Amino acid sequence: MKMAHRRVTRIKPPALRPGDTVAVIAPASNIKREMLDAGCLTLQRLGYKTVYSESIFGQDLYFAGALERRVKELEDMFADPQVRAIICARGGYGANYLLERIDLQKIKSHPKIFVGYSDITSLLTYITDATGLVTLHGPMVTKDFARHDGVDIISWTKAISGVSSWAIDTGPDSGVQPLVEGKAEGILYGGCLSMLAASLGTPYEIHTEGAILFIEDVATKPYQIDRMLMQLKLAGKLEKILGIVFGEMLECTQKKDQDYTVQEVLLRVVGPLGIPIAYGLRSGHVSRQNVTLPLGVRVELSVGSKVVAFEILEAATS
Repeated sequence: MKMAHRRVTRIKPPALRPGDTVAVIAPASNIKREMLDAGCLTLQRLGYKTVYSESIFGQDLYFAGALERRVKELEDMFADPQVRAIICARGGYGANYLLERIDLQKIKSHPKIFVGYSDITSLLTYITDATGLVTLHGPMVTKDFARHDGVDIISWTKAISGVSSWAIDTGPDSGVQPLVEGKAEGILYGGCLSMLAASLGTPYEIHTEGAILFIEDVATKPYQIDRMLMQLKLAGKLEKILGIVFGEMLECTQKKDQDYTVQEVLLRVVGPLGIPIAYGLRSGHVSRQNVTLPLGVRVELSVGSKVVAFEILEAATS
């Protein structure tokens, strides 16, 4: 059994410029060609060239082809000198199969922008922890780039272009709301709650010390959210975090007429931690305009009684 990886020196991938080549990979569930085409068209309109392996349309049960195919695709795209960024086509399920197979040295030797969310959280957190590479929790090709208004272009552009500091939109129309007041600075980290909890007890367990933890999920019942947060808490993963930002938490209800809110459920577990907590940031599973969040960079979270400020304090790319 491999030993868990500790945090290492941060590596920032080269910035993405117009005309650069973006590779699309499917490390988890299988995809539909028409959705891939639609997503690639959006990326091309944004000024990028797009490439993918024809094997991306493979299918093995619910996976995008055999494990060997998916591992080779990821490693080949990192090693390809023409590729400047790698965006996952979708999540679904299956990225965890890659964890014990991928060659970390190939990734570390060829640092590139790597983007995804949902099931891809397993790869984002492991790669960031094990190699130091800053990864991006953000829009995917057949999900967000494939639909109108699916991508928050402002955060995407600032994350991939090397802007030294910038603010996430937390204004009145953003959906972001305060839960617990406070102010903290730490390393942004996290992703899909289901995948964060699933890492516990494995060699790929998440490292949350000193983090501003971002947590989101979709179509998960409140008691299931409670259970997974309690699992993180009982595993000691919330002891040394400095703040929490929850996502939009779409469709996370037990029933339409339930007499409690998701926010109340969250606060029961994390409210006593005594750290700033905000809710409603649209990154990951979202209703619109998926926000790009760089994992592994310093951020500042300030939660007041009525407003929230969330600042990225350093460039995600070089």
